[in-house]
Amino acid sequence: MEDKNLLIHTPDEQYVLSEQTYSKKIKELAFREIITCRETTPVYEAAQLMAANKVSCLFVTSESGDINGFVTDITLRDNVIARQVDVRRPIYYVMDRAIRSISAETYAYEALLMMYQTKSRYLLVEADGKYVGFLSRNKLMSEQAQSPLVFIQSVKQARTSTELKEKWARVPFMVGQLLAQGVQAEIVNQLITAIADTIVQNVIEEVLLEKGTAPSKFVFMVLGSEGRKEQTLKTDQDNAIIYEDKANEHREAVRKWFLDFAAKVSDRLNDIGFAYCTGGFMASNPQWTHSLSHWKANYKQWMEEALPETAIKFSTFFDCRLIYGDRVIMDELREFLDVELQQPLEKFFAYLAKNALQYVPPLAFFKPIKTITVEGREVFDIKKAMTPVVDLVRVYALRNRIFVENTGERMKLLRDMGVFSEKQYQELHLSYYYLMGMRLKSQSTKMIVGKGQPDNYIDIEQLTRIERVTLKEIFKTIENFQSGIRIKFTNNLLG
Repeated sequence: MEDKNLLIHTPDEQYVLSEQTYSKKIKELAFREIITCRETTPVYEAAQLMAANKVSCLFVTSESGDINGFVTDITLRDNVIARQVDVRRPIYYVMDRAIRSISAETYAYEALLMMYQTKSRYLLVEADGKYVGFLSRNKLMSEQAQSPLVFIQSVKQARTSTELKEKWARVPFMVGQLLAQGVQAEIVNQLITAIADTIVQNVIEEVLLEKGTAPSKFVFMVLGSEGRKEQTLKTDQDNAIIYEDKANEHREAVRKWFLDFAAKVSDRLNDIGFAYCTGGFMASNPQWTHSLSHWKANYKQWMEEALPETAIKFSTFFDCRLIYGDRVIMDELREFLDVELQQPLEKFFAYLAKNALQYVPPLAFFKPIKTITVEGREVFDIKKAMTPVVDLVRVYALRNRIFVENTGERMKLLRDMGVFSEKQYQELHLSYYYLMGMRLKSQSTKMIVGKGQPDNYIDIEQLTRIERVTLKEIFKTIENFQSGIRIKFTNNLLG
């Protein structure tokens, strides 16, 4: 009888990957009934209601019945007991407001990843346009009791940079086994991203504990592949900081504090295995740590100048994602960009499109794939082969003011908006994640078997005939999409 579980071996841990780990949906789980109280309910009555219903999460509604907050055991401990708040006060003043929800059609692993990435302990479950229950992180963890997702929890619980370094060293083993089992590259990307995010968040919190409270609200954001949630095993640091605007007399002191903070975070990440960015796109670089108003000016200048180099900078910083800090700051930046992207920017879009046309897929007349020689091997650079897909999808996303970060998610929204046909979407999506799977497999093999550093070179001699034929068809697909973007956006505008 075929074994329905896969052991995920790491140097000193193993996890069991059940066949249901990536197929079970939220609607198949037994989620809890929503218990609510009004926002005018006294704190002590809310606590009594939680006790009577044996729930650790009570949702708070407005007078109209909309859920706009929640209270947990931790809320009562931190916001009431620790602060000695009068328990007769309305629950509105102590409740948590970060309400998060998820569709009942969502896969359980996606819900758990969302919880890790947003630091949420509870999710409301939606079906047919209404809330039908809620899930706790503990419930989801018990459903995925021995899956690789438990590994993320162990990363979250790591308390020192040394522990985090050990955890990151185990990731290639997990990636290799997941791919061998046939888990989609898109899912593996999400797992790597969730682990990397958790490591960065832990480092930030470690440095904040040492330095003390930041002098202003701020956002630590990640860029590039990390910003798109498409991190691989060959990764470097791409990040920046946005802090709220302060009065002139405090401006230099605030900036100095954040630059020192960024340098400490960057150094520790480098020690863990996230190498310094050779291009200098790091928060420790004074060029990329600024106030919100300064960042708005940056984006506006890049769009208005419409030069090749500024278009590339904009592309890098459009693929940005909050990983720690105050979401209000990031929301304000997004709203600003949404307005600016509605201005006449034809030359700007033309340069972005031209950037997506720089790379020519490695197709040759006399052989299926054009190669280069590296250390005596006939190879092609798979990262460069994937870059035009990322670039062209980004151009369409910008033109349609789509602010999701992930390339796959951007493709789905572009299809839903009618920009891509279903056939175009399927071709591009399958092509991109086939390349991603090949890239991750090559990197994990080199690290585990070859004991070397991961790179982006694919050895042609190691590919099967079917893989070579598939790659050739993928490169033709990319060429076709490049032709489309050339006609739609450049239209000979740039000569």
